[in-house]
Formats: sequence, structure tokens, C-alpha cells
Amino acid sequence: MKNSEGEQQAAKRERGDGSLYLRGSTWWICVYVDGKQQRESAKTGDEATARKYLKNRLKEVHAHELDPAKPFLTQRARRRTVSDLMDALKSDLEIRSKWGPQTKTTSDHVTRAFGPMRATSLRAEDVDEYVKQRLAEGYAKATVNHSLQLLRQAYKLAELPAPKIRRLDDSDNKRRGFFTELEIRRVMSNLPAELADFTLFGWLTGMRKGEIASLRWEDVTGDELRLRSENSKNGEARVIPFEGELADLMERRKAARQFKVNGIPTFSALIFHRNGDPIQEFRKSWKTACRLAGVRRLFHDLRRSAARNMLNAGVAQATAMEITGHRTASMFRRYAIVAPQNVRKALKMTQEYTALEMAEATATVN
Repeated sequence: MKNSEGEQQAAKRERGDGSLYLRGSTWWICVYVDGKQQRESAKTGDEATARKYLKNRLKEVHAHELDPAKPFLTQRARRRTVSDLMDALKSDLEIRSKWGPQTKTTSDHVTRAFGPMRATSLRAEDVDEYVKQRLAEGYAKATVNHSLQLLRQAYKLAELPAPKIRRLDDSDNKRRGFFTELEIRRVMSNLPAELADFTLFGWLTGMRKGEIASLRWEDVTGDELRLRSENSKNGEARVIPFEGELADLMERRKAARQFKVNGIPTFSALIFHRNGDPIQEFRKSWKTACRLAGVRRLFHDLRRSAARNMLNAGVAQATAMEITGHRTASMFRRYAIVAPQNVRKALKMTQEYTALEMAEATATVN
């Protein structure tokens, strides 16, 4: 389509001046930003009002030219919602193979909280209110920081000015929730069979909830199971051999693989399932089982417990990290808090050692 006469005239004017032209009965403006032409509707049929709008937009252009850190926002950018930004971030992370179940869950939290809001309208006060609410709901500071980090990334990717997004001090983010063997057995006894097996797998391996739910029979080779890299939070595949109670568990899951749909026998592709459907949320069942067992724990406490159990059993840290899927030693150490009885034992052993050393030294002198 050929440009209208007004648009042709606009193009002939000096770039720094900006220009007005009519499209039908509506005035439009034309300005140049970083050498690129930007056209947008003044959303008015009154020329004087349109000129005032052009003047204001030119001030924004000049402010950007003097300080490139001050962005010039197009009308399209002003219309984008936080949900739009999070969708764009998802596509970017998928392309870079950094999108996983945990990131999806965190991203969904952010989208539910801010999704419909215009990205340019989000205030620091809105973000702070979100932080307060999440902390009040019992979420750890590190979890809240992950949400805020994704929000920051979304704004950076969109090249939009972000509100002030604080970072919480999570240096004290040590995990305190642990199961004993007796406690977890009591919890499992109050869960349906498929959830009891699901829980036992987490207790024995320290695998994350979303990772366990993703496991499929095609991932099993002989007496080993391979967690795919795309289903692993750290993006790295890992192998879990069926040893001891894990072997018994997998035999039960093989027996439970078959289910019926309208009376027709069908086989589930998932190792852990509910009549063929993936196991997703089971908070109510978990809460009830914990209450009947007389404990208050999170499912994620299984992961912490498995990490500590492995170290207490003498498993090398590097091997334990390979099983649980921790990428860094610092993250693993947050889970591997030493139990008070082990501290007591360590102090006793140390004092016995120093006492023996003193006795040997005394015997040498005499």
C-alpha cells in the first residue's frame, strides 16, 4: 500500500522535529529514536491536542538521547502486560534449554500475581506486597528470591524499565525439616499405595517431586532408571540403580502399571500414576497423612533427609550429590545439616582422641 500524502510529507521533515499527519480522521505522529522511525496514533482528531502529544513525546526522545539509560517506550511496549513478559521469558529459556518443571512452577506464581498488570505500571510497592504475602504463606526466602529473579529477567529481556525489585537476604537459608525413619514410615502407612511408593522413592533417592512425577517406563534399562536432562532441575541427566528397597518398589510399580479404561486393560507410560494420570498435587492427602502420623513436614523434607542420611551413612559427598542432583556443594550443604546427636558423637570422639594423645605424651615423658 502506498503512503498517504500526509505520511510522505512527514518523511520529508527534519528527523529531530517530529511530524504530524492524518490517517482518516485521526492524527498520528512520527518521531525518530536511535535512527529508527517510530509512528504511533495520537488517538485524537484534534490537531492542537495531537501537537501537544507530539511535543511530549519529543521530550521523551531527547531525554533518551541525552541519557540512553532512560528508555523511550513505544505504544506497543506500554501495552505489554507482565504476562506477556513472562511468556517471552519462557520462550527464551526453552530455546536455551533452561526451562524445567521448577522454573515453570515459579513462573506460574509470578504470572498469577502480576499477569494482567501493564508491565510499565507495576510498582515497587506491588512487588513488596507480593514478597510479604509469600513469606506469610511460609515460603523460604530463597524461593521468593527465585520468583523475583525471574521477574527481573523478564523485564531485562523485554528491555523495559523494571520497578525496584529487592533481593532478600537468604544467607541463613538452612533447611531444618527432616524425617526420621519411623516418622516417614508412619506417614506412608496413611497414604494410598501409589502415593506411598511415590514418597518412598523420594525418601530413598532425594529426588525432587517434579522429577519423580516425570519418570517413565521408557527411562528404565535393566535394573537402572535414567532421569532425563529435560526433566532435571539442574539440566543434567542422572542414573539411579535399583538397589535394595528400590528394587522391591519398582517390582510393585510394574505390577501397578496396568489399569483399565472403560473396562479395557491399558498400560501406563508413567512409573508413578493414578489410573494413568500423572501424579501432580496431593497436598490434602499429604497433610492428612502427616497429621495422622503426628508430624508436620513438607514433601521436600524427604530430599533434605535423604542428603543427610547419605552423609551419615558414610557416602562421599560427591556421590551423594550425584544421586540427589545437586549441582553445587554450597547448595548441598544447606540440606546436609548435622544432627545434634552426631555433633555430640563428634565431640566425644574428638575428646577421646585428645585424651589418648595426652596419655601417650605423658607416657613418653615418664
